[in-house]
Amino acid sequence: MQAWIDVHAHINMLEISKEEERELSLEAGVERVITIGTCPEDNPLVLSIAKNDYPRIHCTLGIHPHDAKLYDDEAEKFIRENASSKYVVAIGEMGLDYYYENSDRETQKRVFRRQVEMAIELDMPIEVHTRDAEEDTMSILGDYKGKVKGLIHCFTGTQELADFAIDIGFNVSISGVVTFKKADELRAIVKSLPLDRIHVETDSPFLAPMPLRGKTNIPSYVVHTAKVVAELKGVTEEELAEQTKLNAKKLFKKLNWD
Repeated sequence: MQAWIDVHAHINMLEISKEEERELSLEAGVERVITIGTCPEDNPLVLSIAKNDYPRIHCTLGIHPHDAKLYDDEAEKFIRENASSKYVVAIGEMGLDYYYENSDRETQKRVFRRQVEMAIELDMPIEVHTRDAEEDTMSILGDYKGKVKGLIHCFTGTQELADFAIDIGFNVSISGVVTFKKADELRAIVKSLPLDRIHVETDSPFLAPMPLRGKTNIPSYVVHTAKVVAELKGVTEEELAEQTKLNAKKLFKKLNWD
């Protein structure tokens, strides 16, 4: 059986129990999961989840653009004080979201920059969220080219953004969206991506892949996304599993996965 890593999931938001999630993931061959911090309230939760199921689960700590308005000294202090933990493999989820604009744009940009700079100081990679904000996302990340590594998570952007990400040394993470009927443009972009810069994710509990669309997503469903990505890249699922494992170990230096 292939060994997969779901590089972006929100385990604290799942409706099923952590025990059931664990059982289903291991049955599907999903041996590692990175659960994501998004706000001051859930950062301690994801850290606790990782501590309780390490090394199967690792985590990130950060402030999502939706919650940029909540970023303050205490939020940053928690991230800084815990980032050195073996459980924490990246800073994020951070970025820009102009679709919902739950925080105003200037606050989002300021908080995004602050977290990128913190990641540089801490020598850690970042997980980036961008929606309807490509120009500003590229502008900000371009300012730090060569200083920080990371991935664009749940990539649904343009070819321009994909090419930019590769150019600045970032990786690209593909979610279940790639399986959707109307995702022809995304599938074409996936074909263009270097195999050594690709990851797969669920973003669970959101965006369940076909043929499970409409259900609550869980980490074990990442295998459905991986199947499509493997087909698009012209490799076997075994080859993709091995490559994405190598990609994850290279990017997330603290990832414990022998």
